[in-house]
Amino acid sequence: MAQKARISLSGTDPKRVDSVCAQIKQISERTGVSMSGPVRLPTKRLQVPCRKSPDGEGSETWDRWEMRVHKRLIDIEADERALRQLMRIQVPDGVYIEIRLQS
Repeated sequence: MAQKARISLSGTDPKRVDSVCAQIKQISERTGVSMSGPVRLPTKRLQVPCRKSPDGEGSETWDRWEMRVHKRLIDIEADERALRQLMRIQVPDGVYIEIRLQS
């Protein structure tokens, strides 16, 4: 049975995450390895409500800050050439990539 590499991507900008997915797709097409994905995982919404007034006086007005974390999951056949090219991908700032080998 062939080994697979599970690639998980996460970041706050969905366009950057999708551009890395497109690069991985190009590598799989060039090397001829099978690929499944990208699977869109649920977006995490991190919310922080905080008071606008620093001293507690006045009306209760709140700022609501939110950060969304977008995730993608890709399974690719663990070919040596493909993995070597995966390591050379230019990953933009704010995108985190994790590669795990599975049997």
